[in-house]
Amino acid sequence: MLFNSRLFVLAFLPLALGGFFALGRCGKRAAMLWLLACSLVFYAWGNPAFLLLLLGSIGANYMLARRLAQGGRPGWLAAGLAGNLLLLGFCKYPTLLAAPPLGISFFTFQQVMFLVDLSRGEIALPAFLDYACFIAFFPHLISGPIVRPGHILPQLAALAPWRDVAARLAEGAEIFLLGLIKKLLLADNLARFADPGFAAAARHDPLTLIEAWVALLAYGAQIYFDFSGYCDMAVGLARSFGIAFPQNFNLPYRATSVSDFWRRWNITLSGFLRDYLYIPLGGNRRGERRRVANLMITMLLGGLHGLFLVIQGFWTRLGWKLPRFLAWGLTLLCVLLAWVPFRAPGWGAAMDFYAGLCGAHGIALPAFYAGLAPDLAKFTHVVPVLPWLGDARTVSLAQAILLLGLAWFVALAVPEPAVPARAAGWGRSMALVAGFGFCLQALFFAPAAVPFLYFQF
Repeated sequence: MLFNSRLFVLAFLPLALGGFFALGRCGKRAAMLWLLACSLVFYAWGNPAFLLLLLGSIGANYMLARRLAQGGRPGWLAAGLAGNLLLLGFCKYPTLLAAPPLGISFFTFQQVMFLVDLSRGEIALPAFLDYACFIAFFPHLISGPIVRPGHILPQLAALAPWRDVAARLAEGAEIFLLGLIKKLLLADNLARFADPGFAAAARHDPLTLIEAWVALLAYGAQIYFDFSGYCDMAVGLARSFGIAFPQNFNLPYRATSVSDFWRRWNITLSGFLRDYLYIPLGGNRRGERRRVANLMITMLLGGLHGLFLVIQGFWTRLGWKLPRFLAWGLTLLCVLLAWVPFRAPGWGAAMDFYAGLCGAHGIALPAFYAGLAPDLAKFTHVVPVLPWLGDARTVSLAQAILLLGLAWFVALAVPEPAVPARAAGWGRSMALVAGFGFCLQALFFAPAAVPFLYFQF
């Protein structure tokens, strides 16, 4: 079930909230049982068979946690970590499954953090219901954000369904709607210009300079609005139920270094990798070679990002500094280039895409625009339309430029909505009503809900 679907917005969410508050009159336990039941229905909606995997993982990890809490041997922790990672590897990489279970990476990381923190004595063993709700809570179950046990479990233990309910619902609705707007109005429309270019590279069709750069700029903005929109919706949903999630994005495309980018992009994942992998491996405390090795292991899934971080480390140690504007431009270029192998279906397609970015397949310009700028046309190949740009009409390039201009302005200049500005009561109510109306319109006119990009990871 998708946050951006009619089923979720108009049926599941009202039912989940209504039952939570109604049963909350009977006490916290009844409300949490309802919340857990709703979360399990949410997860099982797409493929009920995977629900057994989730329940088995929760049960096995909790039994192991009880052993650790009773002073179990250190080997129990190693066995738990190995079991979780083996399950993750088996579900994601062998070809025995047509598709990996949704959210397997995220709920596995949550349970790894829980076992490690429990073994360190940083948290106490919670009640089973609290633990099950922590892992299965539907706002973050599929694609995060990755929330620390020490941050969420105390909130679940002290949950009061009717505390500050009006303020919570207003704030939650505002953040959720802003995230839904990011997804429906920006990310899904940007896909119309990103997908044709990458599809052409996958077929090894020659991608010209303008087509390649439009596709890359569209994808860079699309993945940001798609994932940050999902996280905003998750934050808003959690807030409606009385749970505060951490912020997961902070204007990442304004970063002035690759390490700064990862402090702003998917903040909870970056923190998880730093605190539960990079630092335990030794971090930067055991010499330069070990630092580079630890960094590359940590960023193994980051591909080019890991290489860029190593280069940045050498650059910093040499004492080289760039003016802030140039540092920002170079960082943005590196990040965009690193998205290519992340999006392309294979290394060959990525190489063909890079060739297009470099102009190896030439520079083509539609005849309509060549007529407007005859001097520019002397340096380009004039064609009727650019075949791999949007829907390949005369106005496709103009539409792409306008949409990219709007998207990148928002990405670079508009603050994240995780902490919404306080508005006057009447004005805020009108804004919420208008936002909900626009979202309903987009939901009903869309032929189908488009899955979030990060669901495949």
